[in-house]
Amino acid sequence: MSWGTELWDQFDNLEKHTQWGIDFLERYTKFVKERTEIEHAYAKQLRNLVKKNCPKRPKDEEPRFTSCLSFYTILNELNDYAGQREVVAEEMGRRVYGELMRYTLELKSERKVHLQEGRKAQQYLDHCWKQMDNSKKKFERECRETEKAQLGYEKIDNDPNATKADVEKAKAQLYLRTHMADESKNEYAAQLQNFNGEQQKHFYSAIPIIFKNLQDMDERRTLKLSESYKGFADVERKVIPIISKCLEGMVVASKSVDERRDSQIAVESFKSGFEPPADFPFEDFSQNIYRTGSEGTISTPKTDSSRADPKHTIGKTKGKLWLFGKKPKGPAVEDFSHLPPEQRRKKLQQRIDELNRELQKEVDQRDALNKMKDVYEKNPQMGDPGSLQPKIAETMSNMDRLRVEIQKNEAWLTEVEGKPGVRGDRRPSADVNHHHHTPHGRESPEGSYNEDAPQENRGPPQPDPHEFDDEFDDDDPLPAVGHCKALYSFDGQNEGTLAMVEGEVMYIIEEDKGDGWTRARKQNGEEGYVPTSYVDITLEKNSKGS
Repeated sequence: MSWGTELWDQFDNLEKHTQWGIDFLERYTKFVKERTEIEHAYAKQLRNLVKKNCPKRPKDEEPRFTSCLSFYTILNELNDYAGQREVVAEEMGRRVYGELMRYTLELKSERKVHLQEGRKAQQYLDHCWKQMDNSKKKFERECRETEKAQLGYEKIDNDPNATKADVEKAKAQLYLRTHMADESKNEYAAQLQNFNGEQQKHFYSAIPIIFKNLQDMDERRTLKLSESYKGFADVERKVIPIISKCLEGMVVASKSVDERRDSQIAVESFKSGFEPPADFPFEDFSQNIYRTGSEGTISTPKTDSSRADPKHTIGKTKGKLWLFGKKPKGPAVEDFSHLPPEQRRKKLQQRIDELNRELQKEVDQRDALNKMKDVYEKNPQMGDPGSLQPKIAETMSNMDRLRVEIQKNEAWLTEVEGKPGVRGDRRPSADVNHHHHTPHGRESPEGSYNEDAPQENRGPPQPDPHEFDDEFDDDDPLPAVGHCKALYSFDGQNEGTLAMVEGEVMYIIEEDKGDGWTRARKQNGEEGYVPTSYVDITLEKNSKGS
């Protein structure tokens, strides 16, 4: 089946058909381009989504829960999946879209050449037909003129009145017309023969070749579309194994979630090491009440509204016990003494591990420098051994510094691990029995009381009995301006004072105002005044002189 023989007279329709084929090719090319843009946009949106949900905190602060780690793994797999979508877009753009654009331009140029050849052949055939038609009309016209000359000659020849000259003239005219008719006949026959030959060549040689070229071009276009369809699918199929691995990675990540492990991590992260609070002691407020009845009669004690107001009693404990409430914000000290025992132990262990890793790096560097120094000593042309000495000395200094840090942190760790669990109870913030008594003198380092010092220098100011309660009622505790370490034990039996044991670390929330007392807060949230001379105070840099 050939267009040249089957469609020899359908030049115009073939021109429209080939134009439609190119239009269809361009439409598919546009489809591939838009699909590529969609893939690029999809990959970009996926990457933005992954970036948006990736943790922005330092690695040490990232949650270690298996559900979080699994989600981060899924984000990584999704990022790889987005990369495969980008590969699809790039391959489509390079192998499919780019190739189609190039082929479309070639196809347009080739079609233009073939159509020009067909029009040129058709124009030449039309020219031959016009020449043949003109010679035919001329021959017809000459024949009519010859017939007229023949009739004129016969009429004059039969006219008895005609002269011989008229007869000779008519005869010459007839001869001339007959000769011209013969020439026209010969010319017409030659033009007819030439036209028939050109027409034969046109429809059996030129046009079949041109139409065959158009047919080949159209078939190549169809085949190119078929290859593009396959290439389009191959690009997708090529990334399917990697995408399948990404999806499989997401499934594996989902199976790695361990609810028991997450619960254990929560315990490790938030365990304070404190023991549960002890029972509150019974405070007998009736010991100073006079009994009016007989000794065997128990009278109902009178209620002192100023001392037994439940509002104030409750207010004293509000916001202090941060085992189940808000943890007071305090300065981060080097030995992590501001943390609960269990969390302090974990932090110290982490720091020791980090210091050991740094020490190992320094040791490796020292060994490498010593080896290099030996090489230089044996082969002086390679370098000066003395040039390595400053670096070796610096490395040794770093090693000594790290060893000191490790020993210091190990001592703190031993201190934490050697202490029994601290009970998370708290003393009453005020002893009601001493509401109307002046505070005792400061306890001396030897454990005795010094009653000779002026009273204003030995006890906290005596405000309204409930002044401290109002200060402690605030949900948000006062900010810490530093921390202190107890040098001696203090029983804190007076109103507003705070008991402490030797070596205990507390927050400083109010500096000494000149009366010899400093306001402090324990790690369990309990607040009160302690003797300034009994503690070693360290103020934050940004709080000194304020």
